[in-house]
Amino acid sequence: MKHKKTYVRDLAEGNSISEVFALSQVQRKEAKNGPYWQLTLTDRTGSIEARIWFPQSQQYEGLQAEQFVAVNGQVASFKDQLQMNITDMAVIDPREAGLDMTDFLPSSTVPPEELLREMEELLNSELTFKPWSNLCKSVLGDAHIRASLLSAPGAKAIHHAYAGGLLEHTLAIMRLCKALSLLYPHVDKEILLVAALFHDLGKAFELSHGISREYTDPGRLLGHIQIGLELLEPFLRKTRDLPPELAMHLKHLIVAHHGELAFGSPCVPQTVEAFILHYADNLDAKINTVQGALKAPDGEDIGGWSEYHRTLGRYLFQPMRTPRSSPAQKSQARKAASKTTDFPLFKADGFSSTSSNQ
Repeated sequence: MKHKKTYVRDLAEGNSISEVFALSQVQRKEAKNGPYWQLTLTDRTGSIEARIWFPQSQQYEGLQAEQFVAVNGQVASFKDQLQMNITDMAVIDPREAGLDMTDFLPSSTVPPEELLREMEELLNSELTFKPWSNLCKSVLGDAHIRASLLSAPGAKAIHHAYAGGLLEHTLAIMRLCKALSLLYPHVDKEILLVAALFHDLGKAFELSHGISREYTDPGRLLGHIQIGLELLEPFLRKTRDLPPELAMHLKHLIVAHHGELAFGSPCVPQTVEAFILHYADNLDAKINTVQGALKAPDGEDIGGWSEYHRTLGRYLFQPMRTPRSSPAQKSQARKAASKTTDFPLFKADGFSSTSSNQ
């Protein structure tokens, strides 16, 4: 495998570049002196706009998003944004070139197959109502749905926007709902887990799964909530002994999980489980966004302040972390905590470390 030497994050004004990138966006446009190509070059660290000007643009036909290109060019600044002016470019086959796809497509640190296995294990251990269990097994057992889940990003840009991101986000919501159901034992834990599993099911089909992560036609025309409901409906009808009231509540949890009409929910949460799912979903999305803003493209934590985050509307800070105790220190602390100290007030009342309250 051949690794890239120069990434988008490394580019600066004035750089002369000879490197391989993926095309995430491609447009042929017209200028006064002739047609030109407007491209977006992408790797796992980000994207940069690029241009092939006339007459050189005439050398290239049929350029498409998702292609890989070896480019030579110069990095310039245009309207305070970096842009590459390409002097030479060739479309290449990534397999023949021996490219490592992890250089171009950001992905979850945990393999998607492992994330899906953990989700299934959680369901098996927590679901006791057979119709819920059968519904989950039927959906996850569908070959088309399963394959789409394994490669789906969690979003186009803001949070979990990488391969495996949807499963990573879904598993986190399931764990949050399980934990919150322990804190609030009166809630319906099982429907919460099922709703957490399916709340973003439509996202597996809302976005393409390649370099560009563009919206599909159903994604633009319907959105992931409607797509998810349509996918789920035939499985709900086939699930034996599932009361219609439970099926309706499950649908409510899915359609209300964005929390507000302004945020894309067809209705607002109207049950305690719907509130829990909405806030669990929002919490995980926000934490992932913050963590991403406080990491460099190579995955290392940045120190101090982040750049201004437009989505969150603020700068973010990486504070000092409390030092972690060594195993020996933890053992000493446990031993110290297990010993009872004789306080003067206890002695005055007739208590000591060796006395017991009969």
